[in-house]
Amino acid sequence: MSGIESYAGKINRKLNKKLRIIDVAAGREKADLVLKNATYVNVFSNELCHGDIAVAEGLIVGMGTYSGVTEVDVTGQIVLPGFLDAHIHLESSLVSPTEFAKAVLPHGTTTVITDPHEITNVMGTDGIDYMLQATEGLPVDVRFMLPSCVPATPLDESGANLDYRAIDSFYEHPRVQGLAEMMNAYGVTHAFPEVVAKIVAAQAHHKKIDGHAPDLEGNNLNAYIAAGVYSDHECYRLEDAIAKLQRGQFIMIRDGTAARNLEALAPLLCDKYVERCMFCTDDKHPNDLLEKGHIDYIVKKAISLGVDPIIAIKAACHNAARYFLLNNRGAIAPGYLADFVIIDDFRSFTIQQVYKKGVLMCDHGVLTDFPAPEIDPYLVSKSHDTFHLRTLTTESFADNRPRGVIGMVDGEITTTDAGYSDHIDVEKDILKIAVVERHRNTKHVGVGYIKGYGLKRGAVATSISHDSHNIIVVGANEADMAYAANRVVELNGGIVVAANGRSTAEVPLAVAGIMSDEPLTVVNEKLESAKEKAFTAGVSRGVDPFMTLSFMALPVIPTLRITTRGVYDVNSQQYI
Repeated sequence: MSGIESYAGKINRKLNKKLRIIDVAAGREKADLVLKNATYVNVFSNELCHGDIAVAEGLIVGMGTYSGVTEVDVTGQIVLPGFLDAHIHLESSLVSPTEFAKAVLPHGTTTVITDPHEITNVMGTDGIDYMLQATEGLPVDVRFMLPSCVPATPLDESGANLDYRAIDSFYEHPRVQGLAEMMNAYGVTHAFPEVVAKIVAAQAHHKKIDGHAPDLEGNNLNAYIAAGVYSDHECYRLEDAIAKLQRGQFIMIRDGTAARNLEALAPLLCDKYVERCMFCTDDKHPNDLLEKGHIDYIVKKAISLGVDPIIAIKAACHNAARYFLLNNRGAIAPGYLADFVIIDDFRSFTIQQVYKKGVLMCDHGVLTDFPAPEIDPYLVSKSHDTFHLRTLTTESFADNRPRGVIGMVDGEITTTDAGYSDHIDVEKDILKIAVVERHRNTKHVGVGYIKGYGLKRGAVATSISHDSHNIIVVGANEADMAYAANRVVELNGGIVVAANGRSTAEVPLAVAGIMSDEPLTVVNEKLESAKEKAFTAGVSRGVDPFMTLSFMALPVIPTLRITTRGVYDVNSQQYI
């Protein structure tokens, strides 16, 4: 069995490791690492405890009095378990998973649960393979929930259309935890067989099923949960969250870039409810990661809102670990992974050091370097060749028939029905908006109008348009719309701000049109510069020029959306 470890050999190796763990725990052998004189959060007894914390073979083996090969005195500091993000789309960071890990490790995040539905909508199951390979062996554990809605609805034109059979084999992967957010709540509550089959298949593999059902209530909510959906991260009202929690769902309290729900849901972080609550970010853009942080930012914010620090810590690690059956993390106790976050105190909550499996990965903001995982060259090549469409012209956007006007809402991704228009009227803030199919060269261009974006001249285009990631473009004239969209294609994906037939700002996103090959700091610099160019061109300061725009193409959020076939009314389920 050359090159392959035999079963007996594997058992023997693990046995020797276990015997050493026991010897270290019993005090018969020195630990690899001891955090001396530690004050640590005990998530089981809900208190601060004191003692040495001993580590061997990457695991915590005991708390008490220990000696180690390496000893670190943490007197006066507080040791926490590593943080866990319960739901995130890594693609939202606009950078590679390696760059994402470099960004969040200094903030104490040691595990994330990702839903790769962004790249999967572009590349199909190759997108799942790409992300599995791109996250293998990173010092942030990346676990997966398989995309449930590719495309998000039958209205979308994405790069793939996946039923339960297409994703079934991925459940056997050791880092797959279950089925990701079931956005097609309508399909579940109305018993669409092809939708419910995905839930049944996930349950057959004994996996979790996450939810996505804002404002679902009454018998429809009962039906959704009875189908087997265990959690929800879309609650933005306390009453909605409590109704779901009372029916047995776990609540992921989201505070990210696109949606910030912590303030509304902070009352859940009390003894009565917290056991069924955890933290997530959903989407986290470069500037947020660099300027604010990650899960640590949510913890600090919760404490500032009056939440007991230990309760906030439990929601940041232990509760999510239990929900996802990651039973060896999220606590400081024997047998748990030695993932530590060391802070100065709860008031300032400054992270001093971060350990991953007993290895110091970040010391006062200085990160230990680590290599990027190897990715199959075929997948790399395919991820850089995802645009298949003809060159666009002014006439591509010249439809002047009356179309619905999407009314934007400052600071929100929901919209209103703002009536109809048949032409651009910059003075009245009526702009043209379009979605261009880019995966299969169908030549479909859906045209409509939008109010509230504020652009006074030129156009803005991006290949980030949830969730199918076709090209979405808004403009004060059709010529600049065509130029901006064509330039996105030339870049193999990205964000373009244009005026008078030339680019004023660009953010290349060559990986599937949604991620960059460049470092996070470089991407952030380009993105912030592009935002300023968009604001200078008139975009309202109450609107994120690119993120908010990207959600205008997602036909599961009320009221009006734009698809490759035109303006769609989500409430009435029809084109207008």
